[in-house]
Amino acid sequence: MAGDKMIMAVPKGRILTEVMPLIHAAGIVPEPAFEDEASRQLRFTTNHPELDLIRVRSFDVVTFVAFGAAAMGIAGNDVLMEFDTREIYAPLDLGVGRCRMSVAEPEEMVADDDPRAWSHIRIATKYPNVTQRHFAGRGVQAECVRLNGAIELAPKLGLCQRIVDLVSSGATLKANGLVEVETIAEITSRLAVNRTAWKTRPQAIGRWIERLRATLDATAA
Repeated sequence: MAGDKMIMAVPKGRILTEVMPLIHAAGIVPEPAFEDEASRQLRFTTNHPELDLIRVRSFDVVTFVAFGAAAMGIAGNDVLMEFDTREIYAPLDLGVGRCRMSVAEPEEMVADDDPRAWSHIRIATKYPNVTQRHFAGRGVQAECVRLNGAIELAPKLGLCQRIVDLVSSGATLKANGLVEVETIAEITSRLAVNRTAWKTRPQAIGRWIERLRATLDATAA
């Protein structure tokens, strides 16, 4: 871990907006620069001298936690499923960032297409490991084309016929002429903990787990 401090990695973007009320309710208040959109700072102190936050991309949260640079982090189970590492323990479902990981294809294909008949497909996705495992489970060979963004463009531009991506309202799919044909997993954000840190600092990490769990229970009550 970075020095003697406990590091918690949080993701940039929509998930951060949804998770910050929970973090505040758990008694964690970052320094003012954390709320400054013009700030290029990435590491922030909190009102707890032993705890700092780092703000990184969602996929990088899992990397920082898996390799022990952060003791804890907040990550969607889409990213946790993609990494599928034994170095991370995810004890809490935080119930934020709800969406689903789905297979989609052009709407004109749907009427004559049956996913149960697929044997080999090419799919654009930023989740190749999850996608290949999902389809291999039913004997389908999935050739994955990895994209990190603008995945909905792939069918229109002839890169492939289908995509696997996260879907919330479905508005982006509809705007690009795509339709969901299969759900791979329901997605929420989790508290992720480095297993080595959990073994070496069980009391410190345990206190934060229990504080966040109590906050979730109070919110649900």
